[in-house]
Amino acid sequence: MRTLAPHDYERLADLAVHYRDIHLRSMKQKHHFNPRLGVDALCFQFLEAPFKEQQESLLVGALITPCAMWLVALPGAIQQGPLTTTLRLKLPSGVYSLTLEQLPEGNALYKRIVLEDLTDLDSMQEAARLAQRMMGQLMVPPDASPEVE
Repeated sequence: MRTLAPHDYERLADLAVHYRDIHLRSMKQKHHFNPRLGVDALCFQFLEAPFKEQQESLLVGALITPCAMWLVALPGAIQQGPLTTTLRLKLPSGVYSLTLEQLPEGNALYKRIVLEDLTDLDSMQEAARLAQRMMGQLMVPPDASPEVE
């Protein structure tokens, strides 16, 4: 598995800023808006070409917002042609369908909502722990039993 480089972390920070700038106004209108939370891209890792038709790896992780937690996949920085409107993402836990969202400056992400109400969370630290648990569960096959020592 490839580790994230400094430019990958910059890309994730830019993603969070662009997403916040686009969606914050509409998020504040929702009844489940949590003012204790911000927008952050967490727990990302590279997933190598999950299907034969995909030639490149994807950055996969969680996007936390004041209203929801999303499973997110970022296409490679260099694109070969236009992006499809949906992406089938194959993870060890199963296959997930994600929808394309175009962001400013030619950036794009594929997303799927995982939790739509985060009002019970008191801090971004709690949100980060929840994102870690979510990604941990998504990256384990459903039939894998946890090891007990």
